[in-house]
Amino acid sequence: DWGRRNALLQQVAMTIEVVWAAPSAVARFLEPWSTLYSDSKTLATVVTFSHIASLLVGGGLAIATDRMTLQVARSSVAERAHHLEELVRAHRLVVGGLVLSLLTGLLLLTTDIDVFAASVIFWIKITLIAVLLVNGYLMTRAETKARELGAEDAPAWAALRRTAMVSMTLWLTITFAGVALANLA
Repeated sequence: DWGRRNALLQQVAMTIEVVWAAPSAVARFLEPWSTLYSDSKTLATVVTFSHIASLLVGGGLAIATDRMTLQVARSSVAERAHHLEELVRAHRLVVGGLVLSLLTGLLLLTTDIDVFAASVIFWIKITLIAVLLVNGYLMTRAETKARELGAEDAPAWAALRRTAMVSMTLWLTITFAGVALANLA
């Protein structure tokens, strides 16, 4: 029936129009912040520095800890047990850096939301961050299992090795995506 098809097509067109206009509406809402950010070199410097510094500290510590996980996986049970305790302390700082990075990333996003929302690179970076969070969850599960079953548990250490390799790759890839976003978006 042509009448129903036409009504459905009109409904789809209206939905697309609303979705298409949504970023612009959000951009208008965020315009005072965007203006403040673009008018203040000091604010832009502080926000950008905080974003990069949190990535440097969180990601740097994560990569260094991941590297140690790969090395210790072949060491004695006593060394692995000690490393498991170090992981707990390191991951608190890594999570803190990641949280600050996410908050400052949101501030940066809101400075030009129309541009970022339309950027494929931005969505790739967001997807990579989501994968990093899932990998972090899997890593902490493997750490818990290794502590519960003893530092000699081979399957837990195999999982720790895998998640450490994925973590290192993701931190570097996310950093690359951030640089690409700044230069190509």
